[in-house]
Amino acid sequence: MKYGNIALPRLMFTLVLLLAPWFSQAEQKMTLGQWDVHYIVVNTSFLTPEVANQYDIVRSKYSALVNLSVLNNETLEAQNVAVSGTATNLLGNAQPLRFKKVTEGKAIYYLATFPFENADTYRFSISLQRGETTRTLKFQQKLFTD
Repeated sequence: MKYGNIALPRLMFTLVLLLAPWFSQAEQKMTLGQWDVHYIVVNTSFLTPEVANQYDIVRSKYSALVNLSVLNNETLEAQNVAVSGTATNLLGNAQPLRFKKVTEGKAIYYLATFPFENADTYRFSISLQRGETTRTLKFQQKLFTD
């Protein structure tokens, strides 16, 4: 599957295919200035042991994975950005997200895991920075244990 002239990041594509039956909004996209930001948040227990091992992710029904990629919305080139953020539940308890950059060919994506409580809703605020340009991705999602 291609997105413009480049392949979508393999892990994101795999997650979308595997999880589509369980999530009505498996992959989401938001345009922030010159960037298209693709993102997904899933329970790590849905990952296969092989995928989890490949990306050094601990599988747990109480752990979520945030996966995002940033593309230039004109050239569709993957963007190398600094990524940081938080996941905050509705009680205001914030957890820092520590993103790890993964590069596969021309694709770049960013992964972070964090623990969560069943049926909690989290508000995500993720800062993306490249040079003088900073954008903030904000969304919320309810998470469930499997």
